[in-house]
Amino acid sequence: MREKSSYLDKTLNSEREVIRNVVYSTDPADFSYMAANVPCQAACPAWTNVPAYIRCLYEGRFDRSYEINRIVNVLPGVLGRICSRPCETKCRHGERELGQPVNICHIKRAASDFKEPGHVYLEQLFAPLGKSVTVVGAGPAGLAAAHDLAVFGFDVELLEALETPGGMLAYGIPEFRLPRDVLKAEIDSILRLGVTLRTGVKVGEDVAVDELLKSRHAVLLAAGCYAARQLDVPGEDLPGVLSGLRFVMDVNSGRAPMLGKRVLVLGAGFTAFDCARLALRLGADDVAICIRGTEEDLRVTQDEIHEAKREGVHIRSLMVSTRIVGRDRVEGVEFLRTRIEGTRPDGRRKVVPVDGSDFCVPTDSVIVAVGQGPEPIPAPGEKDKRNVLKGDPTTFRTSVPNLYVAGDFMTGPTTVIESIAGGRRAAERIAEDLTGRKFREWAVRIHDTGVNDRQREWDFIPRQEMPTVLPAIERFQSPQPEVEIGYSPEPAHEESKRCYLCYLHYEIDIDACIYCRYCIDVAPRDCIKLVREVVLDESGAVKRLVETTAWEEVNAVVIDNERCIRCGACLRVCPVDCISVSKVELVQRALETGRE
Repeated sequence: MREKSSYLDKTLNSEREVIRNVVYSTDPADFSYMAANVPCQAACPAWTNVPAYIRCLYEGRFDRSYEINRIVNVLPGVLGRICSRPCETKCRHGERELGQPVNICHIKRAASDFKEPGHVYLEQLFAPLGKSVTVVGAGPAGLAAAHDLAVFGFDVELLEALETPGGMLAYGIPEFRLPRDVLKAEIDSILRLGVTLRTGVKVGEDVAVDELLKSRHAVLLAAGCYAARQLDVPGEDLPGVLSGLRFVMDVNSGRAPMLGKRVLVLGAGFTAFDCARLALRLGADDVAICIRGTEEDLRVTQDEIHEAKREGVHIRSLMVSTRIVGRDRVEGVEFLRTRIEGTRPDGRRKVVPVDGSDFCVPTDSVIVAVGQGPEPIPAPGEKDKRNVLKGDPTTFRTSVPNLYVAGDFMTGPTTVIESIAGGRRAAERIAEDLTGRKFREWAVRIHDTGVNDRQREWDFIPRQEMPTVLPAIERFQSPQPEVEIGYSPEPAHEESKRCYLCYLHYEIDIDACIYCRYCIDVAPRDCIKLVREVVLDESGAVKRLVETTAWEEVNAVVIDNERCIRCGACLRVCPVDCISVSKVELVQRALETGRE
């Protein structure tokens, strides 16, 4: 029988390397393929290999599933609880005719929950370099940067202004969402690499940036965003008006303020929801989140909205605050009604106030959670309009040699996964600048595989929802229990079956194909096509398939991997065995050893 052609049979060039029958490619066309065909990984700021860790969990390889996550996102147990889940928004299973996206984030947590108690952390350690770096800020970006710099062989000092490491993870997120033992365990896994942690050290007051630069080879500022934004409305300075971030930090530090029975929260993000849910736990009876738009405009997950409502939080839509009223203390908030009026240049809906629609809502406390920014750190170098040290978003460099910035301190508030990704990229840049060489590279790993064991009926498995503490009143006990209690093994296994394993590439050998159309007949969706032309982009990747229904114009039968759900039906029915399957993964590997 003729040997099948496959995705590996392309002509090797300088951008492709073969190691033990596995191809590692840095060809732009292969990166373009990954971006289009593995949308979950492409959507993750850290480029987590989502199909691989889901498959490992399905196979019961929990430790390996956890490590695939940890290779790139450093804090899997944390992110499995509080990630903003950009991967799920792009999950192919969530396309209109396919149902709901895979619960990717909850599977990440399951891998963390099910790994062995004595799990041995894997690292790609490099030899010591004799060079030192100070990282300022032990939040997500700083922890990620410290981890990678230590792995590269640097002597790393981590300075934190607060009393414990973690930054916003420790002080800005309630314990009912992120248990502190989970956070501590994953921070300890970073510190064990030899990172020297010094807490209660505020750079700019206790030690100057200039002083650090003289004693270290490089300094990275990743101090996060702790300066709360203001509403800029009259009455904002009244007693009883609280900053959202400061409120959460005070509660987490055991200094919860008195709120009264009625609480209004102004804001639309996770911090606003955390504040509202904490207010209920502190004894408030009537808690409402007031937003300018509607629930469709909220910047939180549907799960967050559902759980907040289940606990008793009200969401009041289409209203914008104009004044906080009261004499010696806040007594109410004046609002204007708003309406939706088209879209803004960024694609989001435009919300405008309605003149003459003012009204007042009485309250005992107001929590303002409309965002925060970085606090300026006294340092040499060019500043931006916020008076914060200006950094290049690509190189993380400042105008001062060997002084770098990263994370929310550079960009303003983002998500935890974005901060981690930024911290890791900054570490790579610092390492390259100080040594003149690259330590790791991203590559597309390709190797032949057989038909997978995924069954068509798995497409119809319902999404396994995260179990929570019920009834909701039990969540208000002290100490606060974690609301989401985690999957047990059976639902985790069921949810893992739903993944389409988009890292599998199905391809028809057009030289061996007899145009029988059997594959088209069994395909569950229009993923196999008669094409007249395959249009490539500038990188050489497939840009567009030009379909035809006229047999005299057909030049090939092609599998559209952007539509394919990897069911394997085409491969099983092909009478001439001309369909091959390759596993195509975006991985990061060490350049010296070739290890992943």
